[in-house]
Amino acid sequence: MHVQPQTPITTPDGHAMHWYDSGEKYLQAELDAIAKAKTSILFEYYLFRASAVGERFRDAMTDAARRGVQVTLLLDDVGCWGLPRNYFSEITHLGGKVIWFNPVRWRFWSFRDHRKLLVVDTTQAFIGGCNIAPEYAGDGIHKGWRDGGIAISGPVVQHLIASFESQVEIAGNKIWRVRKKTPSGWMGAGADVSLLLTRPGLHRGDFQRALHRDLLHARNVAITVAYFLPVGRVKRMLLHAAKRTGTFRMLLSGKSDVPLLQIAARALYSGFLRRGAQIHEYQPQVLHAKVFIVDDIVYIGSSNLDPRSLAINFEIMLRIRSASLAQQARRTFARDLGHSIRVKPLSWKKPSNWWQRFKQKVARFIFTRLDLGVAQLFVQKRETTVRRSHSQPGH
Repeated sequence: MHVQPQTPITTPDGHAMHWYDSGEKYLQAELDAIAKAKTSILFEYYLFRASAVGERFRDAMTDAARRGVQVTLLLDDVGCWGLPRNYFSEITHLGGKVIWFNPVRWRFWSFRDHRKLLVVDTTQAFIGGCNIAPEYAGDGIHKGWRDGGIAISGPVVQHLIASFESQVEIAGNKIWRVRKKTPSGWMGAGADVSLLLTRPGLHRGDFQRALHRDLLHARNVAITVAYFLPVGRVKRMLLHAAKRTGTFRMLLSGKSDVPLLQIAARALYSGFLRRGAQIHEYQPQVLHAKVFIVDDIVYIGSSNLDPRSLAINFEIMLRIRSASLAQQARRTFARDLGHSIRVKPLSWKKPSNWWQRFKQKVARFIFTRLDLGVAQLFVQKRETTVRRSHSQPGH
């Protein structure tokens, strides 16, 4: 498959973008960029599976290394579980680097690099929801999961490179150094484009702050997200926005690869529906995209609206103010609504039987108490240790 050239969408602050509305198109665009690479490839992914798709990427990066391109791969140790350590041996023999993020230890196994980022020749970057596996290489309707991404060039690419380098530095069980290296997770690259980073910790992330600020005066909101389980301030923020905003629509998973999380998510439907939100569930395939459209602002990247994305994982998002990009993203959203079923308010009253109520409570406990609670316990212990060491004389 060859991706047809598009007229780029530009912003006044010097960025140019291409929008890809399926995993198939997005992954092919990445392969095309890798094939044209001349100097460097930075490749950061949560999941890379040994498969036909994986071989295409490995072979493309191996060919680039033979051309003298410096290839650096940063792969999450848990996300790539089962991938042979010698899978990229030819790349390393040619001078490339393969780095495994946060090799598993019992205390810190939970904190994962969920980011998906490709930077080619320090000039063009790709950000989206796709991993490297067969289920992402389809059109999202007839085959493969519904996903996509964006290619961008301009000032933000330098911030993305710096972010990649920071992740490499902390990759080998040094994830707590991120506090010293990235004091702020909100990096403006101009008036229209910002990079938003999420890291583990007991804090309100910059992605949440940016989204909250934009929602305060929003008129038209369209959210596409794979995993939806907001808690605390994020849940209140979204509920208030649903009540205030003229049009507040959410496209969520009708088919999910994490059924238990979907059970917990559906328990939240009634609260949003009562406040005027429209909820649609995508039907043809598993929904995996993460796109938030707030008037003329588009958020796109790796973050979901669940506790793991917002407080446990390392995530990466772009915030782009562009009426043209928002229009294109809304066309994709409208297309997806045509393959979705709208949730009717009357069908999402409180569960009518004890078994359904029990399943919802168990699901919610696992994702909002157990998973989040264990991770926060380790974060709290670490932060307490750091504060004590800093308070000691002579530190």
